[in-house]
Amino acid sequence: MKIFEPLEAGVIEGISKTLGETNKGLSGTEIEKFLAEAKIDDCDPIITKWKRLYNAFVNYQNKNRNSNNILTFINKSISPTRFVGKNEQFEDIRFELNKYLSFSGLKLKENGKFTSTDSISTILEAEQKANRFKSKLQQRNTHEKIYEYCKAELLAENYFHSVFEAVKSIAETIRQKTGLTNDGNELIELAFSIKNPLIKINKLSNETEESEHKGFANLIKGVFGMFRNTAAHAPKITWEINETDALDIMSTVSLIHRKLEQ
Repeated sequence: MKIFEPLEAGVIEGISKTLGETNKGLSGTEIEKFLAEAKIDDCDPIITKWKRLYNAFVNYQNKNRNSNNILTFINKSISPTRFVGKNEQFEDIRFELNKYLSFSGLKLKENGKFTSTDSISTILEAEQKANRFKSKLQQRNTHEKIYEYCKAELLAENYFHSVFEAVKSIAETIRQKTGLTNDGNELIELAFSIKNPLIKINKLSNETEESEHKGFANLIKGVFGMFRNTAAHAPKITWEINETDALDIMSTVSLIHRKLEQ
């Protein structure tokens, strides 16, 4: 059996606070159950939950000089089978745990198992490795073009500029496919002209297909008008985008890229 090195005190504290968090963390009963299953002594069962976990973990490490049973505790308490129908809660906890685990060269995967990763030494690196926003985009099977154009912004979880760059990628993709140099509505009208289309999303053989083709062109115009043009002219402080909005916008951009690819 592999022996895992002891975790730093700061990492143990972060893990304990995440697992003992009042709203999304473990209950007192669950802490008792999983400490017993992981064969860790529950040395202070009546104190605050996160301190109870911290003391139990530190006591175990001081005695055994490894972190094996602490990792077992995490495996058991954050097993995906315990979060069926509560994926948002699972991902939130996993994201927070990975911020701290990455300092020890570990990452908790979607299947609840650990994998090795390059250890880091700064908070920024931890945030980048754990990146929750990117993880949620990947769960939606977001088109690869999104990551190509938004890498730095996604790593910083900058929703405003992520949306801006993602929407700009649509125009650039259309220009690459058509050889046009135009922008905005003019680009869309030339590229998706019914009489002389440079891009067709169907055979344009009947009225229904023409309507679909026009609708797709209007969708792109709408995305440009609402998101790209607004983002280009409004400062971030006055045009705030939250995570839910950003994910929905990215899904729309992803849909457009898939249709363009086809």
